[in-house]
Amino acid sequence: MPYCPNCKYEYVEGTLNCPDCGEKLVESLPEETLLSEDDWQVVYTSSFDYEVEMLKDNLESAGIAANILSQRDSNFPAPGDLSIIKLLVKKEDVESAISFIEEFKKNLLSDNDEENNIE
Repeated sequence: MPYCPNCKYEYVEGTLNCPDCGEKLVESLPEETLLSEDDWQVVYTSSFDYEVEMLKDNLESAGIAANILSQRDSNFPAPGDLSIIKLLVKKEDVESAISFIEEFKKNLLSDNDEENNIE
């Protein structure tokens, strides 16, 4: 199975490039770099790809490794958007990631309030 050397995810045979970062996939990774489900924890969920991508990019710019797990199923025939997109960080970074997200959202809200008060 091919792996992304950047994201460390495993993909199905025939996939040549990582759909997340575009990196060329390799046949194997050193054992210590494989992601384990036990090493990661969900810190944020949303129905909007752009929202989770924005938070992931901001966390990574603060030095916090993050990954996205999308459970979008376009084959499920139901009205509305039933997708769940999860933002995961390493367990040792959970507390700092949650603090960062809360501060980021607070700053975003205060910026929006300032824009609405401009005459």
